[in-house]
Amino acid sequence: MLRINNVTKLYPGSSKGVKNITMHVRPGDIHAFIGPNGAGKTTLIKAVSGIHPFDEGEILLGGVSIKDNPIEAKKIFACIPDNPDIYEYLTGIQFLNFIGDIFEIPNNVRKERILKYAGAFEITGALGSLISTYSHGMKQKLMIISSLLHAPRLLILDEPFVGLDPKASVTLRTFMKEFCASGGAILFSTHVLEVAQKLSNRVSIINNGEIITSGDMDKIVKEDKTLEDIFMEVAADA
Repeated sequence: MLRINNVTKLYPGSSKGVKNITMHVRPGDIHAFIGPNGAGKTTLIKAVSGIHPFDEGEILLGGVSIKDNPIEAKKIFACIPDNPDIYEYLTGIQFLNFIGDIFEIPNNVRKERILKYAGAFEITGALGSLISTYSHGMKQKLMIISSLLHAPRLLILDEPFVGLDPKASVTLRTFMKEFCASGGAILFSTHVLEVAQKLSNRVSIINNGEIITSGDMDKIVKEDKTLEDIFMEVAADA
């Protein structure tokens, strides 16, 4: 579903960025992407999403190059950034309809999906209010709903649980599992390592712009270890 092959992205005049990254997120995978602050997680996610150009390598989404055919590639996935910056002069429903228009979702289909997801995240009553009145958590819920509207095949989530209350976090985890059980794939970054360990079947750990370890969660995390233990070990050795 997502192939990142030997991707390097460095910022001008700096050694910061990511170096020779190779990752593969398969259909059905919930792939956790973890690392300390400044390790390169958001840089890689922005490159995958088409926000950042990259210097070397290739990124394929459903077999489509984000560099050579960005419009077609962006039809395949949805991305939730680490900070839900949304058009605050729109109401929640106006924003969702804006997203629906971009992806040419039929009115009856978008209405059904909005009702489903807004109901699950308990913000149906707030959709008529301006986004400027929303809390951080409500904005995050709105972003999650908007990402699911066009039924993408891949979700790219950067710290998706930040700002969510416990009930909304459980709802999101449920949708993530259902999404991948139906053949979708998820790449998500998080600092909540306990959630990553329980939710994910694959994990990649990045530090200083390089992948330190990557593979099946149950092969990387042994019975007498936790993901936190593994993370601290590889971070210390890097």
